[in-house]
Amino acid sequence: MDLTGTMLHAAAARPRVLVVSMPGGAAVRLAAERQLRLRDWPPATTPAQADLLLVAGPLCPYLNPALERLWQNLPAPRARAHVRTADEVLAALDAVRARLASTAAQRDQETPAETDSRPRHDRRHEQSAEQDGTGGHTSQEKAARDGEHGEESVPDRGNGRYIGSGSDHSSRKRHHGSHGREEKKGDGGDAHEDHQGHGGHGGIEMPGGLPMAGQGEDRDGLTLDRLHVPLGPLLSDWPAGLTLRLVLQGDVVQAADLDEEPLFASRPVESFWVQPWLRSAAGEAVGSGEAVRRRAAARLDSLGRLLMVAGWPAEAMKAHRLRDDLLDGAPAAALASRLERLARRVGRSRTLFWLTRGLGVVTARDARAAGVSGPAARADGDVAARYRRWLTDIRHDVARLDDSSALDPAEESPRGRWDARQPPSAALVALLPHLLDGTELAAARLIVASLDPDMDELAAHSSEGAARG
Repeated sequence: MDLTGTMLHAAAARPRVLVVSMPGGAAVRLAAERQLRLRDWPPATTPAQADLLLVAGPLCPYLNPALERLWQNLPAPRARAHVRTADEVLAALDAVRARLASTAAQRDQETPAETDSRPRHDRRHEQSAEQDGTGGHTSQEKAARDGEHGEESVPDRGNGRYIGSGSDHSSRKRHHGSHGREEKKGDGGDAHEDHQGHGGHGGIEMPGGLPMAGQGEDRDGLTLDRLHVPLGPLLSDWPAGLTLRLVLQGDVVQAADLDEEPLFASRPVESFWVQPWLRSAAGEAVGSGEAVRRRAAARLDSLGRLLMVAGWPAEAMKAHRLRDDLLDGAPAAALASRLERLARRVGRSRTLFWLTRGLGVVTARDARAAGVSGPAARADGDVAARYRRWLTDIRHDVARLDDSSALDPAEESPRGRWDARQPPSAALVALLPHLLDGTELAAARLIVASLDPDMDELAAHSSEGAARG
C-alpha cells in the first residue's frame, strides 16, 4: 500500500490556497479568488496554513526574494504556481493540484543539498560586500536561488500574518537610516543595535538569520527590546507591493516608515480599478454606469479584505460574491437585497465596531491638509467610520448602475478624485506612518485595510514619471 500517495491525494482533495498578488495582478487575484470559492477550496492567510501557493500577476523581480522566503515557509507537501493572466487561472489550479498529489513531484521539489562548502557566514559577508557595490552587484534572482535572503524574514508577533519582508535593497536602506537616528541619540544600547543589520558581531550568525533586539526607552520611560520589523510586501489581504518598516516595542509600533523604493523599481502597470477613468481620459466614450459599477466592486473588495483582517471570513465571502457579480454585469435588482443584508449585518455589528473604533482617526481637516479625497475624507473619523462610509457609497453606486450618461471627469474614482499626476492612493499611503505611530501591531493591519491604497496607481504614476525623465 502506497501510504504516502494516499496521504497526498487526501491533502489534494480540498487544498488550502494562499493567494499573493503582484503589482498589476488585481484581475488575476479576483479570478483566482472566484475559482477557489467555486471549488470550495478554503483560502489560507498564512504560509503555515497553506498547501498551495498561487502567485497572481506579472513577474516582479524586486519581489522575488520575498516570494522565495514565503515559499520556504510553506510546509510540505506543497506546490506553487505563478499565474500571469486571468485566463490561465483554471489550468493553473488543476496543474498545481496535480503536483500536490504527485509523490514524484513532491520528492523533486525537496530542497537540494548545498554545494558550496564555504562557511555560511563567509558567503553572507561576500554577498553583503557585493550588494554594497564593493564586489559587484548580484541579481536578486541569484540571491533568491542561493536561499540567503530567506533567513531574514521576521514573523509577525501581533497576529501571525507576516509572511515576507521587503527586498534586500529596502532592508539596506532602512539600516542606513537607522544609523543616522541612533548616532544622534548616543545610546549605547542603540550602538549595539547598529550592527545587527550585518547579521551579528564578528561574523557570528544570528539565530534563524534574525537580528537581535536592541533596547531603548518606550513612551512610558521603560527600557524594552526594540525590534525592526518589515510589514509586507506579501501579506494576505494587503496592498500588493506595499512595505512598511516598523520599530516595535512589545506589540506597540514606536515608529513607522514607508519603503518607497519598490514603487519605483516596479515595471509599468495599469490599475484594474481605475480603468474606466483611464479610458475616459484617453478619449474613449465611457458610461457613468460602467464607472460606478467598477467603483462599487472596488469598495466591496476593500470591505472584504478588511473583514478578513478583522477575522470575519463569512461576511468577507459575501462581500466578494457581490463584488464578482458586479464585475459580471449583474443588474441592480439582483444585487439590492443581498447588499442590504450585508450592509445591515456589517454596519450594525457591535463587535466589529468595538474592535475598530478609535483606530486610525483621519478628520476631514486632516484629510484636506493631506490631499486625501474620497470615502476616507468623507468618513471624517476612524476605521469604523470608514467601513460604514464604504457601505453607504456602495448602496448609492448600485442604485446608479443603469446610468447611461457619459462619465464626468469629476466623477470620483474608488479611492478619490482621479488625477494621473497625483493619484488618490498616494495621499492615503502618505498618511500611514503617522496613523500607525503608537498603535498595536494588530490595529496597524486594520488601519491599512481601512484605507486600502491601490499601489498599482502609484506604480503607474512612477513609471510615467520615469518615462518623462
